[in-house]
Amino acid sequence: MRLLVTGGAGFIGSHYVRTVLSGDGPEHVTVLDALTYAGNPANLDEVRDDPRFTFVKGDICDADLVDDLVAEHDQVVHFAAESHVDRSIAAAGEFVRTNVTGTFTLLDAAARHRISTFVHISTDEVYGSIDEGSWPETDPLRPNSPYSATKAAADLLALSFHRTHGLDVRVTRCSNNYGHHHYPEKIIPLFITNLLDGLKVPLYGTGRNVRDWLHIDDHVQGIELVRRGGRPGEVYNIGGGAELANKELTGLLLEACGHSWDMVTYTEDRKGHDARYSVDHGKISDELGYRPRKDFATGLAETVAWYRDHRDWWEPLVSRHR
Repeated sequence: MRLLVTGGAGFIGSHYVRTVLSGDGPEHVTVLDALTYAGNPANLDEVRDDPRFTFVKGDICDADLVDDLVAEHDQVVHFAAESHVDRSIAAAGEFVRTNVTGTFTLLDAAARHRISTFVHISTDEVYGSIDEGSWPETDPLRPNSPYSATKAAADLLALSFHRTHGLDVRVTRCSNNYGHHHYPEKIIPLFITNLLDGLKVPLYGTGRNVRDWLHIDDHVQGIELVRRGGRPGEVYNIGGGAELANKELTGLLLEACGHSWDMVTYTEDRKGHDARYSVDHGKISDELGYRPRKDFATGLAETVAWYRDHRDWWEPLVSRHR
């Protein structure tokens, strides 16, 4: 089986590629990545010499390139996306282009070439915000940011290709990911790298916004379960089971990095900041046997240690925006 992975040089995509090539995975994996700011070739160094691996630099909106690649593969796992909410608020156009047009380009080629399985990686943010309880997959989509709106649009496009063209589409919606190789603009890697350099960290508003944290090992586990055993046309939530307010998370990061609260600067809250995300992952657990394996305390300690030991990976990245 030949697998095409889009966005495979990014944080989650690269870990997925490293993981599937470390076991009894596909006979060949091709990564298609445009290497925008968050795509890092170094993320794939571990597999670069594997004869089962090929890297192609390119844009998922390039219809001719996508058509050629899809024709040579059996399955697609689609990670490629613009994903930073703050960037989508400032400039939404690139999010529409990549997340909507790019996804359509892939789906169109997949339907024409009769790809056996198309796994579309999405986010819990498409559901909006929830004060209590957790979203099942049947909840309506109520995205609140340009980022989440484009991901919701991509989800609906993907599912429409199943219903209209019979394409075996499977959608996953994950909670907030964390772990090694995370580009240092999201809260956990941003705070860790700042604190390791003795710099203050910016906490939005009151810090009461709540997120469920999912380690990338568990996310990849969930994706593989869906790729191998999920049902066509279905959506699967993948949660981590570790809900924390951003202020609680900040306290844990300060402690892990040996700093106190005087390193925190409270900043103006993000526009349209969702109060709480929480997905119900009972469906993937009941159907496919998914369980989060990495407890948050262990995962966070390992993540901090990784950034402490891999300055050569992140220092060139943070120098771009400090």
